[in-house]
Parts: sequence; structure tokens; C-alpha cells
Amino acid sequence: MSHPPQPHPASDRLTSFFWSGDVLRSRSVGDAVLTGVVNIPAPPPRLVADWERDISQRLGLESGDVEPLPLARARVRWPDYKHCVQAASDWTRARGLRDVLAASDVALMACRGAKYHHDAAHYGGAAFCNLFLSEDRGLDVHFPATGQRIPLVRGTVMVFDTAQPHAVIARGRDGFHAADFSPGLDCSQVFLTWELPIENADVAQTLGVTFDTDPATAARLDDEQIWLNGAPVRVCPDSGHFLSDHQALHDTACDRCHQQHQREGHQPSREPGADPLD
Repeated sequence: MSHPPQPHPASDRLTSFFWSGDVLRSRSVGDAVLTGVVNIPAPPPRLVADWERDISQRLGLESGDVEPLPLARARVRWPDYKHCVQAASDWTRARGLRDVLAASDVALMACRGAKYHHDAAHYGGAAFCNLFLSEDRGLDVHFPATGQRIPLVRGTVMVFDTAQPHAVIARGRDGFHAADFSPGLDCSQVFLTWELPIENADVAQTLGVTFDTDPATAARLDDEQIWLNGAPVRVCPDSGHFLSDHQALHDTACDRCHQQHQREGHQPSREPGADPLD
């Protein structure tokens, strides 16, 4: 299933500048987010306990952190790993991506929520395919630019453009609040992620990406970045709003937004009767 994006005003033109070999190219940012739920076995309890030790002790994840876990070590204790990979491969193939996942790099990741961000500053030449392995802990992946919210349960799978801002937030919340991921809450998520090459014809067509949309600007840049309506932008980590790098007013607004969200973060994170974060 692909969630239809909300329409953007014609003036809102988002551009990703990315490395293609040794050359920076420009491209549009795909609005499509493919998502579904596949049937995968629960990871073995000993492996889950190993992940939790890594998250709390070795990585020391705090609210909003996203870090890699050792995949090679996990595979030794994970007899169903191949079934997870096959489920993701079958799902992407059925959505027109053929065998691109099998040829893509994979990593094992953990997070305690995730602040709003985009990944195009380092992975602008890729789309991500994420397969979530943890149980439902009342969290969603939120794409603020399109309005889409994807509930995270075991087997949630999604493909999206790395230049799309996104976050992992508490279900029912309107932004990222650090208090929703305080120490003692069972709110970590573990997932497999594949880097799908954005220049692959199937990936680009499926996500709606077009290339060389601003070659003149690409020719004078030195690194990967995203621009909105002809100017570089960053993402407010609490709201997901785009903020101009060149306007102090926007920086001040983000600071106010951050302070407001931190104050609101002390409110209850879920409505009565919702599943707790244990």
C-alpha cells in the first residue's frame, strides 16, 4: 500500500542535491511513502534481551537517539533473520521494486523515538526501506510534509525518500517530546534498514523522483543538502517544520518551538485507555 501524500502548493519545491559518483546532481523529493505490515516471527527472547542491554548500556540511547546495533552478532542468534529479509524482499518486489533490495546494503538499528530530521545530508542518493522488529509500543513514524503517520508494530515495513523529514513520535502526539521517551519507559524500537539507490529506475519511478531539476546550483555546491524554493533549509527537531539557514527569524522561531515542546513534553503522552509504553 502507498499512502497518498497531501498536495503541496505549487511554490513549495523541495530539491535534494546528492552525490552521484564524484558529481553532485539535483533531484526532486518523492512524496510517496510505501507502507504495509508483513508477517515475520518475533525475534528470540535472548536476542531481544541482548538488544536491550546494548541499547541501555553500550549505546546509552537517550530520547531521540538512533544508533546501529551489531548485525553480524545478531544473525548468529537469529535463525529467522532470513525469513525477515525474504518478507521484505517479497513485499518490495510486489510493489514494483523487483530485486533492488537483495542488492542493497542492510543495517540493524535501534532508536528511542527519533527527532524530526531528514537523512539526505548523508544518504541523498538513497531511499530507505525499514522493517520494524519490535512489538507495538504506541509509536508512529510521522512525515510532517505529507501528513502521514505510520503505526509501528512488528512487521511494519516502509519505503521512503531519505530527503523527506520524519520522526518517531508517541501515538496521538503532534510532535517530538523528549519526555515521551524518558528513562524507565519501554519505548525502544529495533529495525532493519536497507539503502535503496535512488537512481535505480524502479525506485525513482515508484517514489516519483525526477532528476537534474537544478543542475546550475548542483554545479556550485560542495556537499549533499536539501533546498526549499531555491534556498537551503534545515528541519526543526521538535516540529518537523522547514527552517531557512539564512533567516535569523526562523532560528528564533525554532528556539521558541523547542521550548514550547519541552514544556508540553511534561503532559501525559497518551490518552486514557491507550496502550502504555510499559
